[in-house]
Amino acid sequence: MTESRSAWLIAFGGMLTLAVAVGIGRFLYTPILPSMIADLGLSKTQAGWIASANYVGYLVGALAASSPKLYGSRRLWMIGGLFLGSFTTAAIGLVFDLVTFMGFRFIGGIASAFAFVYSSTLVVDQLIRMGRAELSAIHFGGVGLGITLSALIVYGAALYGLDWSWQWIVGGITSLLIAILVCQLVPEQSQSRVVYETDKKSPALMTLITAYGLFGFGYIITATFLMTIVRDTDGIQQLEPVIWLVVGLAGFPSVAVWMWVSRRIGVLKTFSVACIAEATGVCACVLWSSPISFLISGILLGGTFIALTALGLVGARTFINGDPRQVVGLMTASFGCGQIVGPTFAGILYDITGSFTPALITSILALFISSIMVLYISKQDF
Repeated sequence: MTESRSAWLIAFGGMLTLAVAVGIGRFLYTPILPSMIADLGLSKTQAGWIASANYVGYLVGALAASSPKLYGSRRLWMIGGLFLGSFTTAAIGLVFDLVTFMGFRFIGGIASAFAFVYSSTLVVDQLIRMGRAELSAIHFGGVGLGITLSALIVYGAALYGLDWSWQWIVGGITSLLIAILVCQLVPEQSQSRVVYETDKKSPALMTLITAYGLFGFGYIITATFLMTIVRDTDGIQQLEPVIWLVVGLAGFPSVAVWMWVSRRIGVLKTFSVACIAEATGVCACVLWSSPISFLISGILLGGTFIALTALGLVGARTFINGDPRQVVGLMTASFGCGQIVGPTFAGILYDITGSFTPALITSILALFISSIMVLYISKQDF
């Protein structure tokens, strides 16, 4: 097998890894949530708790995965995360109480973080060594693929009369089959790991880490409740099967597009611009409720948040000379903190006000602040 073909297969394996770990493992909840609320009588606050439990697990997993004391094969940790995540996804369809939902989503968040952190170092490092760093866009594009699959799983299952519980089970089985394929595509890292020292005191890095957390808060409210908002909005319910699919399809090529932009204006400036674009998408469903506005919101959400995740990690590497696993872990931990607060904050605010609008406005402000912070450090010489 030629090295070029090997690089493509590794990138494809990385894409499938993120499709399972993030696209399905994290975001299958979004299109299933409206049916869970309707069938189980969940309040928006309870729905936020379930989402936040997943992100607490994600934070715990990110911190554990970034620890220098955690030894062993990166590939085995990554694959273990995929299999554990597949199990917890299917298991949610077998339970019916809030505490157990939160427990399985917490464990699933840990599994998702391990798969993300280790794949984002193992796959990207191997591609860099092969001189094919540009293929990392395929790897990160897996999130969009997974979101697309989550839409097809939910609405395909619904066509056959399968309720929310079966949709979780089908999602878990699909994830398991893809995880088995990943085992054949992503090899172990051939070179021994190099030990680095990380400069955690860099002011630019700390600013970027903070901005990354604000981005996590800003995007996750829409990413969690978009389909619930669609179902609750008169005149656009018929678009429910379409909008989440649009999010995934917009997300798949987004990393390649924004990386192309970053090569022309710089990674940090691109991050700032993408934050504004995402905030504009949130504004679209706040300012007016129409099919067009929600389609725009879906396109701008899917077309930015995956790329912003990748741009943040790439930008962090420019400020440090350290173990990339530690950097990915620190950024992911900050991101996780934003994600934990967002859904619960939005759910509580909805139950108080009867509207998602105050939470969406707050998310817009968080995205604008994140954009300004990153634009500031892009112009500084630290």
